[in-house]
Amino acid sequence: MIRHIVLTRFKPETPEAKIREIYAGLAAVAERLPGAGGFTGGRSESPEQIERGYMHGFVIDFDSWEALQTYADDSEHKALGAQLVANAIGGMDGILVLDLDV
Repeated sequence: MIRHIVLTRFKPETPEAKIREIYAGLAAVAERLPGAGGFTGGRSESPEQIERGYMHGFVIDFDSWEALQTYADDSEHKALGAQLVANAIGGMDGILVLDLDV
């Protein structure tokens, strides 16, 4: 299984409602694609408070690297990804992506 982890430093002016909208769209994409599922996302509530500005994140599990690639190539995913970039501090510099083979 591949665990796709995305952390974002959103611009202060990005409303929580916009973040929820983007995450809901990404969850819908994951739900409709074969081999994808388990979307979980939201704002950090860590008592450790060492997020270093990456206060929001989401995780999607994929059955295979091929399923992750299908998600990456999906046009709706690309449009939502562009919204993430547009709302992140510094664009792509405000986003971290980790893909773990677990």
